[in-house]
Amino acid sequence: MRILLIEDDQSLADGIATALRHSGYAVDHTDSGRQGIALARAARPDAIILDLGLPDMDGVEVLKALRNKSVDSSVLILTARDDLPSKIRGLDAGADDYLTKPFAVDELLARLRALERRAGLGLSAEIRLGDVTVDLASHRVTRNGEVINLSRREFTLLRALAERPGHILSREQLEDKLYSWGEEISSNTVDVHIHNLRKKLYPEFILTIRGVGYKLGPKAGP
Repeated sequence: MRILLIEDDQSLADGIATALRHSGYAVDHTDSGRQGIALARAARPDAIILDLGLPDMDGVEVLKALRNKSVDSSVLILTARDDLPSKIRGLDAGADDYLTKPFAVDELLARLRALERRAGLGLSAEIRLGDVTVDLASHRVTRNGEVINLSRREFTLLRALAERPGHILSREQLEDKLYSWGEEISSNTVDVHIHNLRKKLYPEFILTIRGVGYKLGPKAGP
């Protein structure tokens, strides 16, 4: 899941981005409402976390502009405005959820998972592939009940593939899941993560290379 964070408090934004990346999300950040609109139109993120008190324009106006420009990303308003009229105004403008500051990171993550389920991006709290279970809430992967230790990006990669078993995803699609804009990506980065996952998962559910793409599926040969 790729998230656009529109928040002008830099220290808060850094903390949110760190927590989201630790939980396997790719995060892009801007402190400008106008730039947020441009980025959302260009990249079509899965979800947008939107502050209302932005320096260049009100967050509700940002939200209205996004909806008027047919940006259908899920929007979670994250703001210090806790009065009922502000909540109603934000939800009526097209927000999918509304969370007030101060907030608990665990609640923010839970609300994002709920948005994923509503959007069909994560239909279940866990994914099962034979003896392999991927718990999306705890980021715990087990095989026959035994924990498989994965890095953050290995987990994100596994989830992206596990959500579409048998489908081929291009290198570019996987890089988009793993990295934020501006991050330097080596040409063989995805291959390294694929190699590591192949060593850790059941041979019946290996990651295979098909041309320039990757998929998760049953082992085809010895």
